[in-house]
Amino acid sequence: MNRTYIRDIPRHLGSELLLQGFVENFRDGKSMAFIVLKDITGKVQITIEKEKLPQLLPALEGLTPDSVISVTGKAVANEFVKLHGIEMIPSAIAVESLAAALPIAREDIPATKRKAAVEKSGIDLRIDYRWVDLRTDRNQLMFKVQSCVVAAMREFLLQNNFLEIHSPKLIGAASESGADVFSVDYFERKAYLAQSPQFYKQMAMAGGFERVFEVGPVFRAEKSFTSKHATEFTGFDLELSYIQSYRDVMQLQAELLTHALQKLQAQYGEEIEKRFGLPVIIPTLPFPVITLQELYAELKKEFNYTPEEGECGDMTTEAERLSYQWVQQKYSHEFLFITDFGAEKRAFYHMRDEHGVPQGYDLIWRGVEITTGAQREHRHDILKAQAAERGLAEDVKFYLEFFKYGCPPHGGFGLGVDRLTMLLLGTHINETEFLFRSPKRLTP
Repeated sequence: MNRTYIRDIPRHLGSELLLQGFVENFRDGKSMAFIVLKDITGKVQITIEKEKLPQLLPALEGLTPDSVISVTGKAVANEFVKLHGIEMIPSAIAVESLAAALPIAREDIPATKRKAAVEKSGIDLRIDYRWVDLRTDRNQLMFKVQSCVVAAMREFLLQNNFLEIHSPKLIGAASESGADVFSVDYFERKAYLAQSPQFYKQMAMAGGFERVFEVGPVFRAEKSFTSKHATEFTGFDLELSYIQSYRDVMQLQAELLTHALQKLQAQYGEEIEKRFGLPVIIPTLPFPVITLQELYAELKKEFNYTPEEGECGDMTTEAERLSYQWVQQKYSHEFLFITDFGAEKRAFYHMRDEHGVPQGYDLIWRGVEITTGAQREHRHDILKAQAAERGLAEDVKFYLEFFKYGCPPHGGFGLGVDRLTMLLLGTHINETEFLFRSPKRLTP
């Protein structure tokens, strides 16, 4: 018999079904037993009248929460059952895997007359037993949200003539700079874990692919211990050719995110607000845009904030936070594009205008930077000079070759899937990654 998902039970009432999942709750009384069975799609009550179903009693002996069982039987409507008004009357129960006592508390449990309150285990301990912690409704919703957002962005790009590529993560030169890169032994020489697919996205532009995107791992050897940093995360990167300016990239990103949030709101909006207390807000187009220096003038006027000397060419963490308050007050918007950064703060491959201003932007959402995007320099001689200016001419020699034989004007951006999920749900990066990696964590 083929397995039926719990969400599909209402279409098969009265039919013989096979359900499989984890035991979320088990109450074993003298004459009756009740199991709440959970799979990735939902939950259902299994009702056992012991006198009528003595063949099931051996399976109930020693049954524990989080055990995995297979249940065969008929689902029937019952208005007295609180869980969706449906119960399963089993004819057979097979214990596939008996769970030992759980090593973590996944939720706060209030005190009862018989039992003291139980406090939820700390995040570090829960990550130690991540596979157990992932079984909660909250955590599973988190990854349903992430899947929905990535699928919606992929759908949007495929509909707009993008190709999906898969670039190598073992590379011969650092993809962003010489710092914050992991080196690994590669036979008789050194290799590096890719900090982004940047160079290879641009190679695809030189290859005539015109529009590409990639979803894949990104590695950063940063000793950062914040709510938004990780040493490995999932990046969503894209690049497109024949743009007029970096504003074409900004417009595409605004449309992409709006599409994804529309899809997410329709599919999971109510559940997100119920479990995380945050609405999914669909932004209006176009997104607000301001230059960095104009923003600092506004932050000075509204919040008396001025960055420290030497930081005026880039966004500070405090400026990001205050910019969220400002854009909400000024535009009733959650997103803000910031342009005109100092050249010393941008990558060497960003195109610059006649005044030396990088042709790129940062996108701030809910007070956190989620994207750095730009038009890239595609002219070989200028790009070579900008690399030499940073002392990188030899390090990126292979990359410069991409532009010697013709390359169209192009630009792109990257954003972190985990950080996007974190901001959507108001959580910490170590919860929104399937398995968190930091300077102090390399397991499980």
